[in-house]
Amino acid sequence: QVQLVESGGGLVQAGGSLRLSCAASGSVSSTNFMGWYRQAPGKQREVVAVIRSGYSANYADSVKGRFTITRDNGKNTVYLQMNSLKPEDTAVYYCYYKGLFSTREYWGQGTQVTVSS
Repeated sequence: QVQLVESGGGLVQAGGSLRLSCAASGSVSSTNFMGWYRQAPGKQREVVAVIRSGYSANYADSVKGRFTITRDNGKNTVYLQMNSLKPEDTAVYYCYYKGLFSTREYWGQGTQVTVSS
């Protein structure tokens, strides 16, 4: 079992910044994917950014150049730095974890990000 605890959501004006954090605990594999998805009201959950341990990150086209995902392997924590936020970034953001050699996926409880215009 892996537990994910997120923090850092909130309300911000357009053009502002927020930083999300997600700490993984429990049976965390040394090789894994961690990242962020988001779900806006009435829409499907979509990938924002995912990073594999030891590899570069992949981003959704809509956030490239504005969002940066990083990870601290020693702390089993992944961060999402969100700059130049837009109202369309408003969503519940979910942390994601999957061991490289496992099919099981884990999700955080979600943190609300609201960007006002």
